[in-house]
Amino acid sequence: MSSIAEIQQEIVDEFEMLEDWDQKYEYLIEIGKELKPLAPSYKVDENLIKGCQSRVWLHAWRDESGNIRYAADSDAIITKGIIALLIRVFDNQKAEDILHASTDFISKIGLHQHLSPTRANGLLAMVKQIKYYALALSKISNPI
Repeated sequence: MSSIAEIQQEIVDEFEMLEDWDQKYEYLIEIGKELKPLAPSYKVDENLIKGCQSRVWLHAWRDESGNIRYAADSDAIITKGIIALLIRVFDNQKAEDILHASTDFISKIGLHQHLSPTRANGLLAMVKQIKYYALALSKISNPI
């Protein structure tokens, strides 16, 4: 399993290979299309991320190994690509690693500069919710 920093560097390297933002947006859309569908039972109001212009559902749970798992969906193609990128980074990681992870890869790929202010706020809300779930799920003891 790759570390968060290793996955972030892979993403930075992938984005550096793309020539312009048209290609980068196309890549985000492709990443979003590869996101596993979220079960309809998780597309509920309590899983909606507050602060996103689009509808973004994020479901999190802790697996038997103690790692935090994420599943998500969005009704907007670019936003779906963004949440898919974040899930690629943070899914199946230890809560402590998620909580202490930097998200500077977002700036390194230039995403902040190429999002509208409302999408940038939504991106921040997504990262906050991912970290909030990691914190909340880290406090749950393993069942005996």
